[in-house]
Amino acid sequence: MLAGLVALLLAVTGAILIATYVQNADTRAQHGLEPSNVLIVQEHIPAGTPVKDLASFVEVQPLPSSAISAQALGDLSDQSGKVTAVNLEAGEQLLSSRLVDPKELIIPGSAPVPEGLQEITIQLEPQRIVGGKISAGDTVGFFVSFDGVTSEADTGKSETPIDSEEGSTTKMVFHKVLVTGVQRAEAAVEGDDSATAFPSGAMLVTLACDDVDATKIVFSAEYGTIWLTKEPAEAEESAPIVVDKSEVYR
Repeated sequence: MLAGLVALLLAVTGAILIATYVQNADTRAQHGLEPSNVLIVQEHIPAGTPVKDLASFVEVQPLPSSAISAQALGDLSDQSGKVTAVNLEAGEQLLSSRLVDPKELIIPGSAPVPEGLQEITIQLEPQRIVGGKISAGDTVGFFVSFDGVTSEADTGKSETPIDSEEGSTTKMVFHKVLVTGVQRAEAAVEGDDSATAFPSGAMLVTLACDDVDATKIVFSAEYGTIWLTKEPAEAEESAPIVVDKSEVYR
């Protein structure tokens, strides 16, 4: 009889302990996760959006510490004057690294200029730019063609042959020049919005180069004609040659 009473007492005590454990499980779990409030993006936010306009796009939500990025923001109090560096999408945490000074913003469709270089823009027709398929971040081969003679107005002398007895010449003068921007006009395709539009009219291509190469590019644009190839990093580079009519026919 005594053994039965002890067993019953133990069973009741165990049941009470289990019930208490279950009842407090959620509280213990929440306490262990240490939730904190962070800003969560509620809808698409375009790059370049000022911080002062973000209030209607974000919402404060509690998240467990294990799910919070080290750069996540809980408020915007210290971000005055900044803008979004990239497009932001619904559901993501608002990170401090996504907010930058407007001067540091990389405009969509452009690429950063390597340190020590400068930018220069040339105007070309689409067929001279791989059908307009050049984009910011691409690297290009730079070809220039010149007529075989220069005018007296250009040189101060009588007409003089340049480089070749055959007259006009072409040469690839630069390899893998970084494109930092392209401005183009897209021609709409009538009656078919899904079709790919062909580029129309002149296009502006901005290149990154040093001061010496920039001078050569200016001269080429002023007195010659320019073609660009899409030249990725793995493209082969042959020894440069000056091509004239005899070289083409050889």
